[in-house]
Amino acid sequence: MTPRFTQLDLAEIAFSPTAALWEGGKQAGTNTSMFVVKTPPGGFVHLHTHPYSETFVLLRGRGRWTAGDQITEAEPDTVIVVPPDTLHGFRNIGDEPLLVVSVHESGTLDQTFTEDEPA
Repeated sequence: MTPRFTQLDLAEIAFSPTAALWEGGKQAGTNTSMFVVKTPPGGFVHLHTHPYSETFVLLRGRGRWTAGDQITEAEPDTVIVVPPDTLHGFRNIGDEPLLVVSVHESGTLDQTFTEDEPA
């Protein structure tokens, strides 16, 4: 039997004007989900939580992550891991779009947003 794979264009899974969401449980029967986020300069993702950890891979730009009471700034080729149930978000602090892939340890998205901005 030949293995099968799933291929999608990001436009097919657009979640918002700046993000695409792939939910593995719905689209490929896996227990992971991913966001591909292109945040414009000065843009941000509000503080929010998940009942699972989230791993960010910064591919382009400069960002500032807030996770609980910690704040860190990151540049391309950086991985940031936020533990489960930790209030977190990020902000583009550069002058070009911030390109981030975030991996969720769940086949479906489960997030609770606040109206608060990250640092």
